[in-house]
Amino acid sequence: MISVDAKKCSRDQACIRACPVSILRMKDVPEMIPGRERACLRCGHCVAVCPRGALTHRDVPLESCPPVEQGRSLDEARAVQFLRSRRSMRVYLDRLVETERLERLIDVARYAPTASNRQSVKWLVIRDRERVRGLARLAVDWMRGVAAKGPEDAVPAYMRRLVSAWDAGSDVITRGAPALVVAHDSADNDNGMVDLSVALSYLELAAQPLGLAACWGGLLQRALLASPALKEALGLPAGHPHHYPMMVGYPGLKYHRLPERRPPAIEWR
Repeated sequence: MISVDAKKCSRDQACIRACPVSILRMKDVPEMIPGRERACLRCGHCVAVCPRGALTHRDVPLESCPPVEQGRSLDEARAVQFLRSRRSMRVYLDRLVETERLERLIDVARYAPTASNRQSVKWLVIRDRERVRGLARLAVDWMRGVAAKGPEDAVPAYMRRLVSAWDAGSDVITRGAPALVVAHDSADNDNGMVDLSVALSYLELAAQPLGLAACWGGLLQRALLASPALKEALGLPAGHPHHYPMMVGYPGLKYHRLPERRPPAIEWR
């Protein structure tokens, strides 16, 4: 499963120390412990950690793993500004997002970490503004039904406000986004919601350098969890209870400052 170029190998055993499941050992050069192949996560840590490019993996070949370019690394100030400048976009241009750009966005997001390197997150993409609006309408219909059936003090106050705003012509659910990207995963992934949440975080952060913007569809997600009609209209595969939508489009606003946030609540022990 792995092969090592003995002439390049420095015998520093970094690959052995980096292996998450401890299935490598040192002989003349590092090797996989016989019988442990099935335990391999195919994560590529052994390939990535070798400074000399001496090791390759059958399923994560060296030639598919480009070297880290130090000149492209962010320093602390740039990294902090990049993360702080992330904004949830709720105003979008009336412009279709090209398939190629959405593919690029998801291609970056697929590098997000997943538990045991499972890599089982799937992507559903809707590129039709009217279809996205139709899903928002179904979410509002669900809220309208909840508000009509429940007593005044049992219905979240925001639901009636959202229904009223929709009836007045304002899309407060999907914000007129031209595209919706839904990450989803199957029931047999115990870490499904975490995996897809991290993947969506990667996608949202990658949107800005690609000229796009995004917003987590929390209102749509809440309706998806409760409305069979909405879930059926979205068309998620059966047996995929883990899901979350993200609105995506070209930004209709540009932000020029970094808003402050409350200090972190830290308990030191």
